[in-house]
Amino acid sequence: MRQPSSAQRELGRSGVTVPPLGLGCAPLGNLYRAVPEEQARAVVHTALAAGAGHFDTAPHYGLGLSEERLGRALRGRDRDGYTLSTKVGRRLRPLAPGEEAAGEGFVDTPARARVRDLSRDGIHATLQASLERLGVDRVDIVYLHDVEHHLREVYDTGFPALAELRAQGAVRAIGFGMNHSDVLARLVDDLDVDVVLCAGRWTLLERTALDDLLPVCARRGTSVVVGGVYNSGLLADPSPGARYDYAPAPPALLHRARRLAAVCAEFGVPLKAAALRFPFGHPAVAAAVVGAATPGEMAENARLFTQEIPDALWHTLVARGLLDPDLPLPLAHGPHDPGAGP
Repeated sequence: MRQPSSAQRELGRSGVTVPPLGLGCAPLGNLYRAVPEEQARAVVHTALAAGAGHFDTAPHYGLGLSEERLGRALRGRDRDGYTLSTKVGRRLRPLAPGEEAAGEGFVDTPARARVRDLSRDGIHATLQASLERLGVDRVDIVYLHDVEHHLREVYDTGFPALAELRAQGAVRAIGFGMNHSDVLARLVDDLDVDVVLCAGRWTLLERTALDDLLPVCARRGTSVVVGGVYNSGLLADPSPGARYDYAPAPPALLHRARRLAAVCAEFGVPLKAAALRFPFGHPAVAAAVVGAATPGEMAENARLFTQEIPDALWHTLVARGLLDPDLPLPLAHGPHDPGAGP
């Protein structure tokens, strides 16, 4: 049986290519827990060694700490040897005297504050600051980040500013990154979007994106990068206290995740391996970015991504009512299994 290919996939018609597995860099910004500097560097180096040289970061992640650490870890590397994405929509500023940083899930962060800014000048300034923190002269992809409540500004100034940067050649691929697949679907339908980063809405536990976003992307030729394949941890370890969508998992979802894990175990497949592979059943999906706080986690994700998964597992999940019968499955001999190439 074939294993997933590491072949690069193009994002839309942008010319930017990515490997199917990448590193989500929120943990490098001390998401929920502090990560030592050397450990953060080792995570990035492990991703490069595993062929997962697609790094997604944002100013929001640790108030710039993720970008700074990623930049230090990539220093001296061939800039053409990896793909880099960051985000705009939140500008960072120094804290005022007596002001405390709002962590928003990140700990031990620099003394900065977030400011929502979707103006043309704000977009340009935010990207320039990201380039300085990353220590590079360009990024490949820029997403407008979590803008679901700011759509008027997106249409008036935010997206036109990104489109201008793309037209100037300052960035090659542009799009949106958020958890709301319905909003992403509207934006893709209306605008010239190369790629979207959709977190948590196309997983073993949630099909929302199939019902709104993925058909629009397929029609428009927009690529999808999937984030949140473990739904904040529930599909990594469905134990009591597991998180789903950044909060404690509801009992019904915890029970379903355990049932998924039990069926996977019947086939000798870890639940995490199935969660990593599942999104690739849809042809609009180009890649997945998965967070890792330790080199071991990154190495495990890379290993699990190559796990052989028998087609019978997917069919059994459907037969037992754990996956809907109309879902596109990542079958080993199907048209869009990761082993099928770009």
